[in-house]
Amino acid sequence: EVAVGPPVDAGPTPEGRRRIIPILGGTVTGPELSGSVLPAGADFQVLRSETLTELRAQYAIETDDGDRIYVENFGLRSGSAEDIAALVRGEPVPPERIYFRCTPRMSTTSPRWAWLGERIIVGSGERLPDTVRLHLYVVD
Repeated sequence: EVAVGPPVDAGPTPEGRRRIIPILGGTVTGPELSGSVLPAGADFQVLRSETLTELRAQYAIETDDGDRIYVENFGLRSGSAEDIAALVRGEPVPPERIYFRCTPRMSTTSPRWAWLGERIIVGSGERLPDTVRLHLYVVD
């Protein structure tokens, strides 16, 4: 789970409306990896249309044993124009009405977690008013 701050609206551009969502922290829990999302980074969004948002998040994780992992996550979020507008306003939308998929890339100097940079990782997400919940899977 990634805690996020209020969006910074950078305005319309030729690519679409740009927003920057600060990453404030969070938690990582899983069968192999547990730790914290560090309070650094952001999700750089482009609202391509009323129904499609392109996401590029950059942040870092610190594992429970002190290793740091850099994350660069590309994602797409789509839904009806009404549901996407509600998310942009910070309102909750049932996750089953939103397509939210991502492909994070991870890198680290830690020998224990180096394998993360050698695998394809895919995920799905849920956008809550102050949190993004990601479910990530390693493709073997």
